[in-house]
Amino acid sequence: MALSNGKQSETKNDIFTIECKDILLREYLIEDVDSLYELTQQAEIKEFLPDWNASREKRLYWMQNYEIVDNKRFLQAVADGGQVGDTYLRLAIILKETGEYIGWCCSGTKEELPPPNREIVYAISNRHTNKGYTTQAVEGMIAYLFENTDVKVLNATALVRNISSNRVIQKCGFEFVGTVEIDHETNNHYKISKR
Repeated sequence: MALSNGKQSETKNDIFTIECKDILLREYLIEDVDSLYELTQQAEIKEFLPDWNASREKRLYWMQNYEIVDNKRFLQAVADGGQVGDTYLRLAIILKETGEYIGWCCSGTKEELPPPNREIVYAISNRHTNKGYTTQAVEGMIAYLFENTDVKVLNATALVRNISSNRVIQKCGFEFVGTVEIDHETNNHYKISKR
């Protein structure tokens, strides 16, 4: 199925991907745990996404028991008609040129936001910032969700001081709706609606 920013496909191993210009969004695999853990240890990610900072053992447990399982539930909901409810989709950002795991782009519900409260959250390795990869990932996720699910509104939040993340959100067409306190920190809150 063609997407406006990318192409959804499944490989011969039934691994879900969304193809973008320079990157692939790919469902989490258990072998991603070390790459994901290493990214969560980067200073910028610890600063702006502290909830993602966990031990490797906890990260492995979450990936095995929640994240991969949640992805299967989400993709089954899409196959069953697209009513995704409160399921989560967590995708790795893979650099096409090298196959390197360089970040993540995920969607799920954010309890701190009023309904409809499905959000997009993402992070990119500090070695791959300012190359357009994050924008490609977010645009690919938006296109996929709007074309294949019942999602009509998406949210994004970013700490006010996270200038780069706020820019990505704005570049992807989200509109600023105000600020929201999350974990005692002021975040800019944005929304984008299906057209």
